[in-house]
Amino acid sequence: MTDRGKIDRRFFAERIAPRLGAERDDVALGPTAGVDFGLLDLDGTGLAVATDPISVLPALGFERAGRFAVHIALSDVAVAGVLPSHLAISFSLPESITDEGFDALWGAIHEECRDLGISVLTGHTARYPGAEFPWVGAATAMGVCDPGAVVRPDGARPGDRLLVTRGPAVETAGLFASLYPEELGERGLDPETVADAAAGLDEARLVRDAVAAAEGGEVSAMHDATEGGLLGAFCEMAGSAGVRFEIGHEAAPMRSGVEAVCDALGIDPWKATSSGTLVLAVAPEDADAVRAAIERRGTPVAEVGKVVAGSGVRFRGEEWTEPPRDPSWDAYAELAGEE
Repeated sequence: MTDRGKIDRRFFAERIAPRLGAERDDVALGPTAGVDFGLLDLDGTGLAVATDPISVLPALGFERAGRFAVHIALSDVAVAGVLPSHLAISFSLPESITDEGFDALWGAIHEECRDLGISVLTGHTARYPGAEFPWVGAATAMGVCDPGAVVRPDGARPGDRLLVTRGPAVETAGLFASLYPEELGERGLDPETVADAAAGLDEARLVRDAVAAAEGGEVSAMHDATEGGLLGAFCEMAGSAGVRFEIGHEAAPMRSGVEAVCDALGIDPWKATSSGTLVLAVAPEDADAVRAAIERRGTPVAEVGKVVAGSGVRFRGEEWTEPPRDPSWDAYAELAGEE
């Protein structure tokens, strides 16, 4: 195991990949390093499937926490260029949650799914002794699709242009500003800056951005910026595709309030988790069309680099081959008063 949270390629290759149960002809894409979804091909009808933990932070309020949690769960199917169609969700809840609290949580998840056209297919809900927030279950998102049209995170090709939506650390800054406004004030941030950063958490969603991009032109690869942030996403995409990313970070969008929060906490925003931010490798002739499709949604997007032959990532004058350790975990521990 690494200290980054996610397992690395070696751990996956040695301990997981050789033991994947029975082989079946309908599995068009099984567990693969750098790819966060699987694909079934059911006689020409595809089903993209991804499973993620459910994280619920009651301090956000259960409605807001529910919206945030469900979008995290839907992201890995959306980056396949597929609009999720079904959701299976399991809750292992602490005994402290009230019926009213769960109603607010579930109501928000229901509303987000309804608005996206997603049906809840099955699930499990229970309270258990020893269960604790925020990790309270898991969800499996599914999307019915054309199996031949799926976008893979490991599909970047030399010549592609690299686009980034929203910018770095929108999720991290939004979470810290929402959870610890007083502490940030004590570190010199004014209430307006903190409130601005906090509002970014409600923008940390990418389902419609990813689908719009896939419909706008030829997208070779898409990935969301989770552990390790945008730099982590660059490393994972380049490594899984066997190519090199050359990044000019100055061109990327930067949401207001993000830099101020990250500076106050001593965090490099490019290494901090930012669910809701997309990295896209796009065929050069379609880069402008894909960018326009995203911009029509009101989402900021910029071209930040290119894909070339080689390996690794060139970023701020340094060479990277492995994702960095995400600094937001240490900042959270400090703010929460943990050792």
